[in-house]
Amino acid sequence: MPNADHDRMSAPSEPTILIDHTGPLEGRVRVPGAKNSVLKLMAAALLTDGTSEITNVPRIVDVQIMGELLTSIGLEVLEHDGAVTIRQTGTLLTEVPEAPARRIRASINLLGPLVGRCGHIRVALPGGDDFGTRPIDLHLAALESMGATCVITEGILEVHAEALHGADIQFAFPSVGATENVVTAAVVADGTTTIRGAAREPEVVDLCNFLLSMGAQISGIGTATLVVEGCSYTSFGDVTHRVVPDRIQAATYIAAVGSTGGCVDMIDARANDMGMFLRRCEEMGLVFEAFDDEATGLRVEARQRLNAVDIQTLPYPGVATDYKPLIVAMLAVANGTSIVTENLYPGRFRYVEELVTLGAQIRMWEHHAEVTGVPRLSGGSVRAHDIRAGAAMVVAGLASQGPTVISGVGHIDRGYDDLVGRLRSIGAMINRVD
Repeated sequence: MPNADHDRMSAPSEPTILIDHTGPLEGRVRVPGAKNSVLKLMAAALLTDGTSEITNVPRIVDVQIMGELLTSIGLEVLEHDGAVTIRQTGTLLTEVPEAPARRIRASINLLGPLVGRCGHIRVALPGGDDFGTRPIDLHLAALESMGATCVITEGILEVHAEALHGADIQFAFPSVGATENVVTAAVVADGTTTIRGAAREPEVVDLCNFLLSMGAQISGIGTATLVVEGCSYTSFGDVTHRVVPDRIQAATYIAAVGSTGGCVDMIDARANDMGMFLRRCEEMGLVFEAFDDEATGLRVEARQRLNAVDIQTLPYPGVATDYKPLIVAMLAVANGTSIVTENLYPGRFRYVEELVTLGAQIRMWEHHAEVTGVPRLSGGSVRAHDIRAGAAMVVAGLASQGPTVISGVGHIDRGYDDLVGRLRSIGAMINRVD
């Protein structure tokens, strides 16, 4: 597919994705395991001296980084055939190497398990995607109510706890990360911990089910109130667990169909995990149907140009902030004008400038975007600034009349398992140049 236009637009010194105008998509694509779950499961595996076998693991860079982190503190991590096996190899270290910890946001998920089991952690404040401040004050306040002492000095967090005890914790905001850290600490704390205002995301449910399989005692899973009965980590045993499918990757294929037309079966996609997002997509004009033949999943069909809708991001079960770049990319070629409001991370609009480069008509003010759809985008050279912004660039490129070159592909690699290959398999005119 690479042609003279592409050669003139980019002489890549880093990996790039090249996209030509793509017609309707057709076929089947398998949705991999969830990035936002597997990294937390890997961190929680340090709670047991047994063996943790995690399956349906996506082949993404962040899994490799988390594996490096766990190896550096004393665990054995083996990746094989879409699975990860984690075992204890001896004494756990509680000082987490700074360089890999700063590379991914999920390094903060070592906080609950290490403090709960070992009573100490020293870790750099995490990195990951750059779309605004994401403080950890809720994490620290909850652990302090359980008996921990937390100090941050020059970007390094150190937490001590002689012995964590149960507590009644009320979150002012249903933070996913804080809920996960408190649960993984509470399962080995002394007494009962009640978490009110807990996050209810499918990935939080997946973590709780993983801990249950290990031997933890948790009730209220999937609700806003979790009750955790602490016990000794020595009572935890081997666990085998399949990672929940990635609802954000499923949404990416939905957005691709929405922007190009067509009909695609998404194997393993779970409609129940994407309820509000699917309802808003139906308002745009997409049609969904569950299927269960030789595989189980969700069919998405776009029969005509999408309609404009107004959307705002909210905690689960609302429309997740991770969906928003994909939604904006769809609305950029929809019929009419939409208002998209970001209520969780106001700074998460860096990708808008890139979409405008491709011919999108978007006007920004405060934490709102006014998107006036055009029949087709124009193509051009753009950059992925974070994982989901990169996916939005891909969706927009599929909807562009001319060739599109996307740089910053390393961000996409952190969260997507062979996005280019999967899209090619359903008819997208897309290639990767390494």
